[in-house]
Amino acid sequence: MMDGMTLLHDRTDAQLRASGCVKWALAAADVLPAWVAEMDFAVAEPITTALHTAVDQGRLGYGPPDEQCGVAESFAAFAASRWGWQVEAERVVLAGDVVDAVARVLDTLAEDGPVVVPTPAYPPFLTVIGHTGRKIIPAPLDPDAAVAEHNLEAIDAALRAGARTLLLCSPHNPWGRSFGRSELEALRDVIEAHGAMVIADEIHAPLTLPGSSHIPYARVASPGAPVVTLTSATKAWNIPGLKCAQIVCSSAAQAARVRAHPLHPGQSALGTVAGRAAYEQGGPWLDEVIATLDGNRRLFARLVQEKLPRARMRPLEATYLAWLDARAYGLPSPGETALDKGRVWVDHRPWGPGGDGHVRVNLATSPERVAEIVDRLAIAWEH
Repeated sequence: MMDGMTLLHDRTDAQLRASGCVKWALAAADVLPAWVAEMDFAVAEPITTALHTAVDQGRLGYGPPDEQCGVAESFAAFAASRWGWQVEAERVVLAGDVVDAVARVLDTLAEDGPVVVPTPAYPPFLTVIGHTGRKIIPAPLDPDAAVAEHNLEAIDAALRAGARTLLLCSPHNPWGRSFGRSELEALRDVIEAHGAMVIADEIHAPLTLPGSSHIPYARVASPGAPVVTLTSATKAWNIPGLKCAQIVCSSAAQAARVRAHPLHPGQSALGTVAGRAAYEQGGPWLDEVIATLDGNRRLFARLVQEKLPRARMRPLEATYLAWLDARAYGLPSPGETALDKGRVWVDHRPWGPGGDGHVRVNLATSPERVAEIVDRLAIAWEH
């Protein structure tokens, strides 16, 4: 932001409902949606400008090959600038989205055997792993711990039992954690003692909030360890409908095997345009989003403490998705009660072991809506 000018523009309820975005389109007229991971902010101008230009040029065909669209180079420059991570563009393979990328990496690089998933976990990951024919071994966090941490004992036991792959979410959705170096190193030591692969979903990394720093898992892994990082501009820049994820392989040989997958390429033409614009020109807009989310998480935490005294908010270090423990209310489904009695839609999908009694709340909206979310939860849970 410069000279009092803002790059971030909120939209009215009417504009959001008219946009067709799923977060608002599926909600009844009297329901305040705070569930799926879409922001209420208008998309960054550099992205919309690039898209308008691409449409005017008729760039509506199939997605261009990885080496011709420039996304890998743009992401590599962004990663170096933001996280000090040096990525060779030749090791970046494009995909449609990170869920597709998980399936593709499991199909092409992972050994046979179960996949360890720290839970609660993003529900589509639990689904897609099953679709590859692999069993999931959950490694649930301690729901009563003050800070959500990986269950290293459960991960070690799963690897001893035959699992060969860990799906890491860092920063974590829905925990809201940004893991420190010592935490990642402790996880690395367990994983590498068994020679297992790590698939690291780091799509929320650009949304690391003040007070925390994102450390790519690939930077703490030992040289030559099998690590694949998945990311995309879609989450941080609010463009999930534009398909262009990045699979960052640890070697050229890995990248070649992933590119040989029958579903490659999966990116769309406009997805590559938007991804490049986000990484190259979207930094100022992203910085303003992060500042806004910082204010919203503080507001939400204060209001939860005041109006939902039996609820417990996990520390939110990254993402705009607050993880709220509502078990003390003794409700069969806090999310369904919130929708039925408070007319607020918070995310209460099955998150796997450790997720019962919790809801995920989307804070990427105006402070006024954040306050209304809490008011509606209080109507549902406190009365």
